[in-house]
Amino acid sequence: MSDHEHHEGHAVSAESPLTHFNEQGRAKMVDITGKPQTKRTAIATTTVAMKPSTLELIKQGRIGKGDVLAVAQVAGIMAAKKTADWIPMCHPLALSGVDISFSDNGKDELYIQALVKTTGPTGVEMEALTAVSAAALTVYDMCKAAQKDMIIGPTRLDAKTGGKNGDFQRDKS
Repeated sequence: MSDHEHHEGHAVSAESPLTHFNEQGRAKMVDITGKPQTKRTAIATTTVAMKPSTLELIKQGRIGKGDVLAVAQVAGIMAAKKTADWIPMCHPLALSGVDISFSDNGKDELYIQALVKTTGPTGVEMEALTAVSAAALTVYDMCKAAQKDMIIGPTRLDAKTGGKNGDFQRDKS
């Protein structure tokens, strides 16, 4: 293998943190066969911005399609379990826990958080990010009759634990 590989016209160093490329510069699923089983967690969050009246309808349970937060919670859990079906280079993982929670600013923003846990050879960041994304899309779907111009995002990884790269905590600033 050379010191530099070319990926779509861009040189990538052999020491590159981008591990999803094979020696031909093509996508691959990373081999995690020899990685140790460790406890891993990830926390992701997203926001759904909406009119105060839409948030009030959600909180009062007055959206015609049903309990928005209950359905979004189930959607987030299901999405976390199916992440490998959506994200091509993700490994199917046995999740030991998925917790979706909701809060709001009392005005016009709904906050969605996912905490995902596993014991395994690779992390669950993508599962947490997928969970909050699916929950937010479910909120949109269930509320679109009341408001079509809701905005989803930003979506972000807030923290992760475990693995050889160690823990990560997003700065609160």
